[in-house]
Amino acid sequence: MTEPHALIAVEMGIDTHQEPVVFLRADCEVCRAEGFNANTRLQLSLGERAIIATLNVVTEAVLPPGRVGFSRIAWQRLGLKGGEAVTLSHAPVLHSMSAVRKKIYGHALSAREIDDIIQDISAHRYSDMQIASFVTACVDRLDTGEIIALTRAMVASGKCLSWPDKPQVLDKHCIGGVPGNRTTPIVVAIASAAGLTMPKTSSRAITSPSGTADTMEVLTNVHLGLDQIQATVAQVNACLAWGGAVNLSPADDMLIRIEHALDVDGEGQMVASVLSKKLAAGSTHVLIDIPVGPTAKVRSQPQARHLAHLFDTVGKALGLRLRCLTTRGEEAIGYGIGPAQEALDILAVLNNAPQAPADLRERALFLTGHLLNMASGEELAAAIARARELLASGKAWVQFQRICAAQGGLKAIPQAAFRLELGAGHSGTLLAMDNRRLARLAKLAGAPISPAAGLRLHAKLGQALARGQPLFTLYADSQGELDYAADYYADNQDLFMIGETP
Repeated sequence: MTEPHALIAVEMGIDTHQEPVVFLRADCEVCRAEGFNANTRLQLSLGERAIIATLNVVTEAVLPPGRVGFSRIAWQRLGLKGGEAVTLSHAPVLHSMSAVRKKIYGHALSAREIDDIIQDISAHRYSDMQIASFVTACVDRLDTGEIIALTRAMVASGKCLSWPDKPQVLDKHCIGGVPGNRTTPIVVAIASAAGLTMPKTSSRAITSPSGTADTMEVLTNVHLGLDQIQATVAQVNACLAWGGAVNLSPADDMLIRIEHALDVDGEGQMVASVLSKKLAAGSTHVLIDIPVGPTAKVRSQPQARHLAHLFDTVGKALGLRLRCLTTRGEEAIGYGIGPAQEALDILAVLNNAPQAPADLRERALFLTGHLLNMASGEELAAAIARARELLASGKAWVQFQRICAAQGGLKAIPQAAFRLELGAGHSGTLLAMDNRRLARLAKLAGAPISPAAGLRLHAKLGQALARGQPLFTLYADSQGELDYAADYYADNQDLFMIGETP
């Protein structure tokens, strides 16, 4: 005999991503007894384990009587094997939602209120809709105190790395907005070849065609546990891992997932996201790259100064030594956009190949020089020169191979099944490109979900072009995605501005 309001668990084989969903028949007696309706939040329990899920109601033909269906993520989180009697009840009231509503109406939140929200999100008590409410209520509406509190709460939500034998732990982060700006693997290789400790944990793409973790996953294993990260760093002084695999600031990963779906990236959440990951990784020194350009995420120098001040203030409050740099963001960096295409650029730079993109190489050397300067206090010019020598001598490439070997080995870069070369509509000089629409073009081709998808540029700003001369090549894993991206470009050819040199 099962307990009252207990039903036999059935796996439905439905992928609801990270949102747990359960399914009940429309004529289910439990629904009638408890007043459950579609979208009701339920608590499902099995012994000491429990999850909260959203209810979907199905017809009698879909589910046998006396059964409750589970989506894949709900099944996984409750740890079911099949045939168990699962108890259903109303989900407990989330008191932290009153703080979310308070923020929706524009009021500042206390550190305790923010902590309660993040704790509930980390415990998977919020639905995606509730997380989205919090995310949108906070977009560019967090004061400095709230950002500091949010950062601390996100660090406390997960595990932390510590390096008691390392007095300095270096890290860097680019706030994004410029396609192809994949300097991190190059910087980590050079800096760790110079003896710096860089346990680099990176995010996947939020609104871009590729994040560092997406690109590195093309080259090696990035799913490292805490023990593996520590072992890799002990062996080669660095790692290039996906932060989401090690539960560092897990609440941030949930917020990022919703931000990705909404295509929003508020500055307060961004600062908290970046610095919570750095603190959780045990970093002591952090370099922040802020690209500035008319179609970058940061479009003006005053905006960049404001963001740098925010990073400085929050970083200082949390005990980090932090330096912000503004860099040029008028055009894509390198030639490749998308995981595989960006990986090709990284390897070209590390191998000192003749076709390596000079802008990616020089930016990586500039950032590495600043890290060396932060760590040792040597003159910046000397630090950049040291970084250049480590790259030119091949020591950085050897070090990159050692990092990949420690993480599971260097992999072959995948190739897209379909490609299409597109040329300039008329002759002239390439005067500008729209970073946002260029990123969208690569995403429409399938990046980063399809690692081989994206595009490769054949021209840079200031280059003279003849009519029909190749501008870029699209890469996709399906003909439909290739056609979709090509159609988008046909309607947006002004994303490349070609004209007479002013």
